[in-house]
Amino acid sequence: MARSKDRPWLMRTYAGHSTAEASNELYRRNLAKGQTGLSVAFDLPTQTGYDPDHVLARGEVGRVGVPVSHLGDMRRLFQDIPLDRMNTSMTINATAMWLLALYQVVAEEQGADLGKLSGTTQNDIIKEYLSRGTYVFPPGPSLRLTTDTIAYTVASVPKWNPINICSYHLQEAGATPVQEIAYAMSTAIAVLDAVRDSGQVPAGKMGDVVARISFFVNAGVRFVEEMCKMRAFTRIWDQVTRERYGITDARQRRFRYGVQVNSLGLTEAQPENNVQRIVLEMLAVTLSKDARARAVQLPAWNEALGLPRPWDQQWSLRIQQVLAHESDLLEYEDIFAGSTVIEAKVAGLVDEVLAEMDHIEELGGAVAAVESGYLKAQLVASHAERRARIESGEEKIVGVNSYTETEPSPLTADLDTAIMTVDPATEHRVVSALHDWRLQRDEERAQRALSALKSAAAGTANLMEPTLECARAGVTTGEWSWALRDVFGEFRAPTGVSSAPVSTGGEEGSSLASVRAKVSRTAEDLGAGRLRLLVGKPGLDGHSNGAEQIAVRARDAGFEVVYQGIRLTPEQIVSAAVAEDVHCVGLSILSGSHAELVPDVLARLRRAGVDDIPVVVGGIIPSADAKVLVEAGVAAVFTPKDFGITEIIGRIVDEIRQANKLDPLEVSA
Repeated sequence: MARSKDRPWLMRTYAGHSTAEASNELYRRNLAKGQTGLSVAFDLPTQTGYDPDHVLARGEVGRVGVPVSHLGDMRRLFQDIPLDRMNTSMTINATAMWLLALYQVVAEEQGADLGKLSGTTQNDIIKEYLSRGTYVFPPGPSLRLTTDTIAYTVASVPKWNPINICSYHLQEAGATPVQEIAYAMSTAIAVLDAVRDSGQVPAGKMGDVVARISFFVNAGVRFVEEMCKMRAFTRIWDQVTRERYGITDARQRRFRYGVQVNSLGLTEAQPENNVQRIVLEMLAVTLSKDARARAVQLPAWNEALGLPRPWDQQWSLRIQQVLAHESDLLEYEDIFAGSTVIEAKVAGLVDEVLAEMDHIEELGGAVAAVESGYLKAQLVASHAERRARIESGEEKIVGVNSYTETEPSPLTADLDTAIMTVDPATEHRVVSALHDWRLQRDEERAQRALSALKSAAAGTANLMEPTLECARAGVTTGEWSWALRDVFGEFRAPTGVSSAPVSTGGEEGSSLASVRAKVSRTAEDLGAGRLRLLVGKPGLDGHSNGAEQIAVRARDAGFEVVYQGIRLTPEQIVSAAVAEDVHCVGLSILSGSHAELVPDVLARLRRAGVDDIPVVVGGIIPSADAKVLVEAGVAAVFTPKDFGITEIIGRIVDEIRQANKLDPLEVSA
C-alpha cells in the first residue's frame, strides 16, 4: 500500500534580469520546468527608488534583477501569467508598497479576484539598515509604509503576506544563529507593535495580521545548528505571539517561513563544491517536518562568479525536485522528535535569544537599536571574528583555505561562458522606453496623483490608496519615491566600522603585525602621519559586508580609514579622495556595475590631477572584466577567492609604495 506524502514546499528560483520582457520569458520557461512559484529579483534602481535615467542608476539597470519603472513594465513582466493562480514572492523593501500597487493593478486588469492573490512582499526595512542597504527613508516613515501595507492587505488582499521578516541577510552580514533569531524577532515585534498602535486594525483582527506575517531565513552549511535554529525560531514565535499579542488560535501562531540557502557562502575557488553546500543547506530546512520551510529557493553553483544562466538555475530547481519526489522525506513525521541532542541545542538557543531580545527591548526596541548603531556594530564585529577564524584556518572552507589542490574543472574551463552577461545596450533601451512612457501618459493625472500622495504622506492617512492611484496614473518608480523623499527625507545608516572591536590579534610574529610594520614604515617614508585609505561604494550596491571588513582590518593595521557608507556617485568618491588627501582608493562593487563606474572614478581622478593615487577594486568581477580594469589603470582587483583580508591590506601598502616610487618593502614583525 502506498504511503501518503506531505505536499512539497513551494519551489522557486530567484530570477529577473535585463528587461521585463526577458524576465517574463525566463519565468514562463521556469514554470514549464516544474517551478511552483515565482521569486522576482528587481534591479537596484527599482529597489532604491530611482528611475533608470537617474545618475545613480548608471551601470545598474537590469544587472541584478529586472527594472520595473511603471505599470507598463509590470504588465510586460507578468504577461500570460495568470496572477490569481500564481504565488509570487517579490524581494522589495523600501519601495514595497509601490511594487505591490503595480502588481495589484495588473491583476485587476487581468480580471483577477483580489481575494485570490497570494504571495509575499519582503518589506522588512529594518534589516536593510543593517545588511543589504536598499533603504531610502528614515526608520519612522519606513515603518509607517510597512504598517500601512499590512493594514491594507489584511482588509483587501487577505491571502497576501505583506511582509517577510528577513533574517537572511543578517547571517550574510555576520550574524550568529542567536543574533539572527533575536534581531528578526525584535523586528517582528516592532512591526506588530506599530500595526497594533496605529489604530488601523481592530483588536479582534490582530490574529489575522499575525497569520499573514512570514519570515525569510538563511540556511548555512552548519547543518545541525541551522536545523536547530529553525526549531528555536518556531518555538519563540509561538511564545511571542501568544504572550505579547494574545493570539489564541494555534494556526495563526504558526511560524511560516521561506528560505534561500546561503549565497555569499558560495566560493569562487572550486565552485563545483557549491553544489554539495547547497544540498546540505537545503536539508537543514526540509528534513525537520515540525520546522519545515513553506518555500525554498536555491542559488546556483556559479553565483560567486557572476549572473547564473537559465541552465544553472534549472540545476538548482532539479535539486529540490529530486529530494521532494524521489526520496521518502515527505512520508514521515518529524524524524528529530525525541532527540536529546537536538532538544538541548534548541533549548540553549532559545535561552540566549530571549536574553538578547530583552537587551534590545531595554535599548528601546529594534528601531532604536538601529538608530544607535548597536545592531550594526554587533554584526560587523561578529563578521570580523568569523573572517579571522577563516584566515587562521580554525574554520575550514574546502577549496579556499584547505584542500586547495584541484584538477582543472570542466565547469569553469571557459569562464566567459560559465555565467550570463547583460548586454550593456540594455540600459539605453530601458531609458529610451521610460522616456516614451512619460510622453504618452496623461501628465495632468500623473501630477495630480503625486500631489495627492505627498498630501497624504504629510498627514496620517493610509498611503496605499494614493499609491494605487499613482500606479494607475502612470507615475514612475522614481517619481513615487521622490514625492515621499520630499516629505520624509532620506537616511544614512550607521556603518558600524568605528565601533567594531579589534578581531585579529597583532601579536609579534603575526601577519597583522608584519603588515602594521609595513604601514608604519611607508607612512614614515612618505612623511605622512598615517596612511589614509578611502573605502568607497559607488553606485547602488548596498552589500557592504566586504567593504566594512576591509575598513576594519585596515584600521587595525594602522591606516586612517575614510568610509562614508553606501550609494555614492563617482564624483562624491573623488571629491572625498581629494579632500582627505588619501594614499589609496578602494572600491567595492558586487552588483556588476564595475565596468561602468570604475573607469568613471579613474577618469575623474585624472581630471582632478591626482591620478597618482592607486585605485584597487574588490567584488564579484569576472576574470575578463578584471583584465580590462587593470588595463584601464586599476592597480589590483580582488575577488572572493582572495579571502585573506590581512594579505589584501598588505597588497594595498605595496601598491601605495609602487605608486610613490618607493622600493618594495619586506618587513618582518
